[in-house]
Amino acid sequence: MSHLSTRPTTMRSTSTRPTADGLLLRPFEDADAPALIEAYRDETLRRFTRTWPDDPEKAAQWLAVQYEGRRAGTRFAFAVLEAGELVGNVVLKRGAPGGERAEVGYWTVAAARGRGVAPRAVEGLTVWAFDVFAGDGLLRIDLLHEGDNDASCRVAEKSGYAFTEILPAFPPYPMDGHRHSRKRLDAAGRHGSE
Repeated sequence: MSHLSTRPTTMRSTSTRPTADGLLLRPFEDADAPALIEAYRDETLRRFTRTWPDDPEKAAQWLAVQYEGRRAGTRFAFAVLEAGELVGNVVLKRGAPGGERAEVGYWTVAAARGRGVAPRAVEGLTVWAFDVFAGDGLLRIDLLHEGDNDASCRVAEKSGYAFTEILPAFPPYPMDGHRHSRKRLDAAGRHGSE
């Protein structure tokens, strides 16, 4: 028996894409490599990320990680485009298919910050994830960031992710972090937090 046959049959197709007002969210493509390289020239983005696809080889490796994660059902990364230009990245990370928890990650290019791109992309991904993976057991999504990243706190709040706890520093992150969480809509129609 194949391991695929043991997956819940209520999971919807991951071929659908998240939607966000004024933005196009689509899986990354090889053609995105030059825009990725340009995005990672930004020192703020480099400060808060671990991997820097800042040359063609590293961009190809970064894209390969996204493709493999999608095939494995553990990572669903979407290029965030506005007027045809790459303005960000939003990703759902699942430790394993069928788990109750996942994590959302994101970044925006310098020129897109302060315009609501990140909250719209995170909200779109969140709604999509709870819809697509509800039958696969997904109950909660976490948004994690370093404690001094005030902009990420604002994105979390605008996206309905309630502050949950302070996380102690853990390599490769040198300082304490924040965990914000959002639960799938409950029967009363409210978002919960843990």
